[in-house]
Amino acid sequence: MIHLAKETYLVTPERLLDGTGSSAKERGAVLVQEGRISRVYSEPPPASDLPPSCQVLDLPGATLLPGLIDAHVHLCLPGNGTLLPQAVAEPRGVIQSIALRNANVALRSGITTLRDCGGFPDVLSSLRRAIDLGYGDGPRLVLAGWPLTTTGGHCYYFGGEADGPQGVREKVRAATKLGADYVKVMGSGGGTPGTIIWRASFDQEEVAALIDEAHRLTRKVIIHCLCAEAIEQAVVAGADEVEHGYFFVDPDTTRFDSNIAEAVAKARIPVCPTLSVSRFVIAAGDPDAERRKHIQSQILANASSLRSKGVPFVAGSDAGWLWSPFNALYAELELMTQIGLSPAECIVAATSGAATQIGLGKVTGTIRSGLMADLLAVRGRPDVDIRVLAHVAMVMKEGYRIV
Repeated sequence: MIHLAKETYLVTPERLLDGTGSSAKERGAVLVQEGRISRVYSEPPPASDLPPSCQVLDLPGATLLPGLIDAHVHLCLPGNGTLLPQAVAEPRGVIQSIALRNANVALRSGITTLRDCGGFPDVLSSLRRAIDLGYGDGPRLVLAGWPLTTTGGHCYYFGGEADGPQGVREKVRAATKLGADYVKVMGSGGGTPGTIIWRASFDQEEVAALIDEAHRLTRKVIIHCLCAEAIEQAVVAGADEVEHGYFFVDPDTTRFDSNIAEAVAKARIPVCPTLSVSRFVIAAGDPDAERRKHIQSQILANASSLRSKGVPFVAGSDAGWLWSPFNALYAELELMTQIGLSPAECIVAATSGAATQIGLGKVTGTIRSGLMADLLAVRGRPDVDIRVLAHVAMVMKEGYRIV
């Protein structure tokens, strides 16, 4: 749909969560003008005080909160169980359609910002441009393009292979040339056949070089780490975020390293734990479900230990990977409550905390005057039961009502 004009709205929920972690406010109201939050009221104003042509969106029984942010997705992947080699072998036009479908599904579930963590740069930049022009509905996109990886490393299909200190520096420069908002690095193997999940992919000198180059070019660096060695490399080199943080020591076993966890906490490096991946694989009837359940229990225990050390968390679902859907960030947040976060802390991890981490704290993530009108209303109280986020009553992105 091509958006022609922004409407003026007064949104009146039963309660309001501003995304900062503060307690819910009863009967607040939000005035939306020209795509932004114009004013936040403690109670709905009289009609005589409203601008001309203002539409009142009354949402009885609903909680209004900022639009959600999923900080780890792969828009080029279908999330229907297709393995990576088959998914990336589709024609570019098919992958473009998949990416647009994924973006639309995410937006309609209340996710108004996505950080894509690796795909084909041409597909992703074209998708963002099409959304910005109004030729399709989708969240605001933060893009890395292809992830940096070693020759034959995890997700090498996307085109981000680089080796050696100079090679990775050149690849970082190439990523910024293609418009990368940040740099994603595959610090260990992953689901790509032939890669090793319990070993670091780069050496310390390479990791230090790519982070140094990215920071010189004002780009943050987030690193996929499925093993302790990769996490330690990320901490020593000054990475800005760790993805997954699973501590694998062989294909089936993780071993939590307290010293490394304490180093992550001391450096205040956030972890995006992507806890729900195995949950969706198991639910899909994976023939190796018992092994998956065993690994999932270890992942949750390790994440809980990271939490106990004081490591901060950012919410990300890994949507697109295997069976992970684009409309179920609530499932990731539910598992985050199981490792010790309160529902309020989970909401921060998917709103203001995520916005700050991805560089959009002055754009979105909280309900306050001047920010973009990215809003989600859900039926019930997500600050009491995070699963309520699945019950969408209204979605607004930059002042456009989507649902």
